[in-house]
Amino acid sequence: MKKNTFSMLDENGNEKIFDVLFTFESEETNKNYIVYTDNSKDEEGNIQVFASVYNPDDKKSKLEAIETEKEWKVIETILNTLQEELKNKADDAE
Repeated sequence: MKKNTFSMLDENGNEKIFDVLFTFESEETNKNYIVYTDNSKDEEGNIQVFASVYNPDDKKSKLEAIETEKEWKVIETILNTLQEELKNKADDAE
């Protein structure tokens, strides 16, 4: 299975590779979002996940910062739903 990845330069000019977890369009905000990770972990050992606004029709577009609390809530809701679905599938497999 081929992973969907992209690279970006960090603040020091080093290239970092990111795995795309998923993309979606929000009817609530009328924007497209990309959710991705570099598979690094935070202080609690959780894999860090990032999100940005993007233009799916422009392959060379820059990722844009998420600007409002409303947008973060939309993303958080989707992440929580997906996490719960994965947990339920894992529980069902046992």
